[in-house]
Amino acid sequence: MSKRRKFSPEFKQGAIEQVHQPGVSCTQVARELGIGANLLSRWKREAEGPKASKPLAELAVSQGDTIIPHNRNLLEFLEHGIQYAFVPDTGGPGRGMPTAHAAPPFNQEFSETELPPVWPDPDGDIRGLAFSPLYKSVPAAARADPDLYELLALVDCIRAGRAREKNWAIKELSNRINSNAPNSKS
Repeated sequence: MSKRRKFSPEFKQGAIEQVHQPGVSCTQVARELGIGANLLSRWKREAEGPKASKPLAELAVSQGDTIIPHNRNLLEFLEHGIQYAFVPDTGGPGRGMPTAHAAPPFNQEFSETELPPVWPDPDGDIRGLAFSPLYKSVPAAARADPDLYELLALVDCIRAGRAREKNWAIKELSNRINSNAPNSKS
């Protein structure tokens, strides 16, 4: 009969601190310390307490008072889940703000022979086919922030784009997320 190992509170805390380092996984730390990953995960949950909030799919992780994106999980969700979690409603012709492959500067990448997708917007100046934004305030937010506009348009390429536009948008988002987030968790 094997004897159960006991670990000091200091050892547990040190292991948990290692897990919170950017780019370090629970499995990696557990292997280095010679303990099971499940045990280390349990210590981590216990240390966080019952009120600790955990974002769904761990698209972001908290480090102290800061929340940083978990790039790998975020990109996986964008590539494989966004089109199912946020299915776009499409409608008839109307005025709005261009999105997906029709939004600048992406509209120079792809030629369009039909009406472009647009977020319905009374202030929009482009005639196109209605395409529901992720949230009703998206057109106003996109008008106020050109970088956000480009990111939201890329997400819309994934949500409803054809294979070529979708693959291009995934690659572009991956490049932007990985290059603009030096402190994020990969």
